[in-house]
Amino acid sequence: MNDDDRRIIAECLNGRREAFGELVTRYQARLYNAAIRLVDGPEDAADVVQDAFLSAFQSLHSFKGDAEFFTWLYRIAFNTAISLKRKKRAAVSLDAGRADGRIDPDDPSEYVKPGAGLERTEDERRLHEAIARLSHEHREVLVLKDLDGLKYEDIAEVLGVPIGTIRSRLHRARLELRELLGPAD
Repeated sequence: MNDDDRRIIAECLNGRREAFGELVTRYQARLYNAAIRLVDGPEDAADVVQDAFLSAFQSLHSFKGDAEFFTWLYRIAFNTAISLKRKKRAAVSLDAGRADGRIDPDDPSEYVKPGAGLERTEDERRLHEAIARLSHEHREVLVLKDLDGLKYEDIAEVLGVPIGTIRSRLHRARLELRELLGPAD
């Protein structure tokens, strides 16, 4: 853990609550960018980030400091996102949807970049659609490694699985993604 984070956390634990705001400022954009890939839209991502910071603040005394603060915070956000998706999945009505009774899946690619006015290229759209079609296990490890840039050790800690499993899932995710995207033009 970096010394600056360690100092800020110590200040928080010693009663200077506003010091936690420095951690929020430092990590909120990065956490939001990670959360938006895990949930169905910008509002849900903002809720996940807010809930994660609240939980982190309330549990700061349990942070051991043997990993990076962001890794610990990301794990909280990841669990929060999973809980939110479970709640929403239980609330989806099978009658809602198209006239023929089928439900159109959400397209997470339209939310990947929060600047709704920005145009996306065709390659980006195809890539995001392909990532969205990956299995949950493959998508999460691919996002953590290739999009969020986490180290294998941090991903293993976040997901609670061995590094070998992370490497295996990442390899399979990349193969599956390559297959979904088809040959390069």
